[in-house]
Amino acid sequence: MKITSYDGMLAALAPESVRPFHVGILIGPGFVPMDIIGVQTVLAMMPGSQIHFIWKTHDVVEGFRSWPTVPTATFDTCPELDVFAVGMNPPEVQNDPAVIAFTRQAAGQARYVIGVCNGVALLGAAGLIEGRTVASNFAAEELLLKLGAGKILSSGSGAAVDGSLYTAGPGIGSFEVALLVAADAFGREAGELAEFAIEYDPHPPFRTGTVATATPQMMQAARDMIGPIIAQYHH
Repeated sequence: MKITSYDGMLAALAPESVRPFHVGILIGPGFVPMDIIGVQTVLAMMPGSQIHFIWKTHDVVEGFRSWPTVPTATFDTCPELDVFAVGMNPPEVQNDPAVIAFTRQAAGQARYVIGVCNGVALLGAAGLIEGRTVASNFAAEELLLKLGAGKILSSGSGAAVDGSLYTAGPGIGSFEVALLVAADAFGREAGELAEFAIEYDPHPPFRTGTVATATPQMMQAARDMIGPIIAQYHH
């Protein structure tokens, strides 16, 4: 099926006079889609945006769970990026020396670096959070300190911006860092318009989404769920 209904909007986003705005999102087997969907959604709305899903090959990788995704660029073919972004990937991916090396290279060339949830740990493994202020998953604080983070924002504090490094907790954090990057790259009005276009205005039904509002039992259940995974990341 040929889709033409978006043609007008796409043409408006990429007039001939606008230079490409390359956004690279690292994916690998087991990547967590919710940690990158905000980056894709918001930055795809920016002028000249070109979104690249990056992995070693063009073979389909399955996000967690049942989210098959076709990489559009490889480590060897990825263009120089304006934005390099990574969400949570499993330890098998994040501990891979080739992944760490590519992360260091791609992030070193990018204007903006985004880490969401335990994607921040990959940035740490690549030596990119040394002495920096970051936000991430509440259960990863000890790991991030071992990886050199200077300060970790408390759960519920929102995104952390430290120079060109934008980090956030899981899920909706990807929208927040992407909106901040959009505003810095294209002006506040662009960020505000994107926020309104997607009607980003969270209303958590239970208000248990931070350390301050969760019960001790919830926190322990979450640690039991994610702790064994975090323990497998190299540091």
